[in-house]
Amino acid sequence: MTTKNFAKVYSAQTTLLSACIIDIEVDLSKGLHSFAVVGLPDKAVEESRDRVSAAIKNSGFKSPKSKNQKIIISLAPADLKKEGPVFDLGIALAYLLSCDEIRFDPEKKLFLGELSLDGYLRKINGTLPIVLEAKKRGFEEVFLPCENAEEGALIDGIKIYGVKSLREVIDHLDKKKGENKLIEPEKKTEVENKKAGYSIDFGDIKGQERAKRGLEIAAAGGHNIAMFGPPGTGKTMLAKAFCHILPPLSFDDALETTSIHSIAGILNETLMTNPPFRTPHHTSSHVAIVGGGTIPKPGEITLAHRGVLFLDEFPEFERRVVEALRQPLEDRVISISRAKGSAIFPASFILVAAMNPCPCGNFGSQRRCVCLPTALARYQRKISGPIIDRIDMWIEVSNISHEKLSEKPTESKESEKIKENILKARSIQEKRFIDTKGRVKTNSEMNSRDLTKLVELGGVARGSLNSAARSIDLSPRAYHRVIKLARTIADLDENENVEENHILEALQYRPKQGNQ
Repeated sequence: MTTKNFAKVYSAQTTLLSACIIDIEVDLSKGLHSFAVVGLPDKAVEESRDRVSAAIKNSGFKSPKSKNQKIIISLAPADLKKEGPVFDLGIALAYLLSCDEIRFDPEKKLFLGELSLDGYLRKINGTLPIVLEAKKRGFEEVFLPCENAEEGALIDGIKIYGVKSLREVIDHLDKKKGENKLIEPEKKTEVENKKAGYSIDFGDIKGQERAKRGLEIAAAGGHNIAMFGPPGTGKTMLAKAFCHILPPLSFDDALETTSIHSIAGILNETLMTNPPFRTPHHTSSHVAIVGGGTIPKPGEITLAHRGVLFLDEFPEFERRVVEALRQPLEDRVISISRAKGSAIFPASFILVAAMNPCPCGNFGSQRRCVCLPTALARYQRKISGPIIDRIDMWIEVSNISHEKLSEKPTESKESEKIKENILKARSIQEKRFIDTKGRVKTNSEMNSRDLTKLVELGGVARGSLNSAARSIDLSPRAYHRVIKLARTIADLDENENVEENHILEALQYRPKQGNQ
């Protein structure tokens, strides 16, 4: 909308993990010079007055600050906090429209970008969710910095223009000029599944066959796994090798994961086709892991969505961080409530935890443990019963013989072979859950109703499970998790039925007394 001394253009910003379209309105009136930005702007938005004024001047127009006029920039909706410099391009164009320096129809067009003082555009965060929202709201064209164009062009059905400067946008749009220098829209970005390089192959890790088997099952069914054992036995190497055997993300999951990382400002590729692997340090704060802040922002739990959250030295994490895992491990979301708002962030990840058996690491090994009984008890209490119950598999990673370590390495591509088995198991699960319409993707995501409907236990298998459940006093949650685990083991065997041997193997991965 454009009239004498008034103009309206459109921009957008990310809010939590979604995007919101923002109307930029400019009104000019006679009087002593003033330049106000209203609509709950933060400091970065308020400072846009100086950036925009300099960019307009250096693009060949008269600076707003050199005119005696009252300028009001309104960002609507007014009750939504406006953050970041993404509105600079829209504000500059809206101002030039309102003072009739340029003419074009701003309808169905979205403008994004931070302006430098010389009028060039800088890269922004959150491009993908903004373009998705723009398409949903009926916009036809999006103008954004060149660095973001490839990411924006992942979405089909909307024109993406990658621009270098304010002057370039004006030359493309301005109807007052006799001839326009048109910008070519960005071609749709072709999606390629990048093959994950095996920086650490399972074949590089000597021995630990039980741990490798456990990680294969965890990857096939999306199960949580904890590895415990003395220091230096390969727990961290196993976890790093684990991320390479996971199947690539589907296109929808890749878009979702890429959007989250784009909003967080840590995206280093156009589209994340491989599952994210997050490894926060055990000194990380509660907010860094869980998310939060005055205005809720996602933490490592959400950044690991559709991927792996590896917590090394698990008991050394702050206790409330460990306890905060209860909700995402059960519901696959994390709910954060603060005085200024609340949010529910996605948190569907595979937890891989690694821990020593005691503070010195030698409990149960040939070396002498120097921990006091009180220190040992305190260390083991750091992982509570509810958290232990939510972890499907507990694997001991013990010391291996020096003779085994001295063996010559082989050229076998063990990770590649394991990944082939996992892809077959995931394909079986995809067919099984086709009627859930994406609600369930792996065995670990089944609820009790799904188990009743989709997993059939034979009489012998059910009898063995019930007998063992009574013997080791499984909770109802653990009982169901054993069935899910057994279903995954059967999928790896390409067996339609869950048999007694699958149940017995699944039961072996439940924690034993004293191993937590």
